[in-house]
Amino acid sequence: MSTPVVLVPGLGLGPESYDRTAEHLITPHHVVTLPGYGEPAGTRDDLHPRALAVALAEKIRDRSVLVGHSASCQIVAELAVRNPELVHALVLVAATGDARMSSWVDRAVRLVGSAIPDAPKLIRSVTPQYARTTLPTIARAVEASRHHDLAEIIAYVRVPVVIVRGKHDLLCTAEWADRLAELSHGEARTLDTGAHIPVVTNGPEVAALIERAAALPAPE
Repeated sequence: MSTPVVLVPGLGLGPESYDRTAEHLITPHHVVTLPGYGEPAGTRDDLHPRALAVALAEKIRDRSVLVGHSASCQIVAELAVRNPELVHALVLVAATGDARMSSWVDRAVRLVGSAIPDAPKLIRSVTPQYARTTLPTIARAVEASRHHDLAEIIAYVRVPVVIVRGKHDLLCTAEWADRLAELSHGEARTLDTGAHIPVVTNGPEVAALIERAAALPAPE
């Protein structure tokens, strides 16, 4: 029997960002939104990945495969370290959190470069999601996430990890994915197409990797 799946949207995105992945999932699954990740944040909300991991843990009832996208990969990794009893495996899609590219300028250039290949497919779908989360919330979430070093925390993860990236992703580079896989004793997979939002552009492939993680035997 497969383990349930929890999908956490990427920064600024909402539940519908997973539609093209979720339609190919057989395993029971649901999307959990958080401030900055599908929800607008209140003025007192702490948007650092560590704080959001605490909020996420409160919304998970069963041991699950946690799927993060972009900056939400930093959140699910924090939860895996702090609440390992809730995590069966991690699937990190287009993971950010490379402290070596923490400047706004570097990230902006890489994001624009990653968006160009998929822009015609994505603009209509992502614009309302960003509007719902709100630009001030997104700016705060970016600032909080860019000071979080995923490489530092992922070394303490003790569940199976797979890192998935699109071939043209400049934020989650092949080097970065390989580094995360090495630190977590996990697996890095580069898809033949796609860039930074493969949950939309490569739904069947991402879903297949999630299903594989859900089917892994529980640790003894």
